[in-house]
Amino acid sequence: MSPQRPRQRLYLITPQLGDTSSFARDIGAALEAGDVAAVLLRLEPADERTLIEHAKTIAAVVQRRDIALLLDGHPQIAARGGADGAHLTGIEALIAALAILKPDRIAGAGGLRSRHDAMLAGEANADYVMFGEPDRSGGRPSFDTIEDRLVWWSELFQAPCVGYAANLDEVGPLAQAGADFVALGDWIWTQTRGSAAVVADAASRLAGPAGPG
Repeated sequence: MSPQRPRQRLYLITPQLGDTSSFARDIGAALEAGDVAAVLLRLEPADERTLIEHAKTIAAVVQRRDIALLLDGHPQIAARGGADGAHLTGIEALIAALAILKPDRIAGAGGLRSRHDAMLAGEANADYVMFGEPDRSGGRPSFDTIEDRLVWWSELFQAPCVGYAANLDEVGPLAQAGADFVALGDWIWTQTRGSAAVVADAASRLAGPAGPG
């Protein structure tokens, strides 16, 4: 028999924030609505002191629920901002950040353009790899390609993989393909029914039939 697969969980991505105080008041309900493992905090450009204060504001809300807070980039301020680590886009950014983050903090790898990139991230001891997130222009691989990479990774590698869901209909298929975590992008925060309802819906889809393994 194959070993029991760990429970699949959600990974929330914030909008790019300049005002974290108001967002900190809103995010709590979303975090209570489903089993969230991590929040990726995206910050608008600012001076270092401001970035640190913004990170601390969101960390106070996220971490008291035993949820990890990751910064989108900015590995150099992760510790001072109280974050649990950083998400790095591209192999070069990942490798440059390892000495800053390891061994105490999480170094996640995104922006992986190929299987080769993903293998390089794994060899560099990334704590997870993410497949399917949009690039700066909003483009992403075909959904078939994302599913294929998740299946491939989950069957061959031990490091967790994250599948980025561009909408609710992608949550179940990503879990079925082998994602350990399903990322919900910043689209969840603009839904008219509220982010908490979207997270609850995603959690119910994640709890569907078990994926491979």
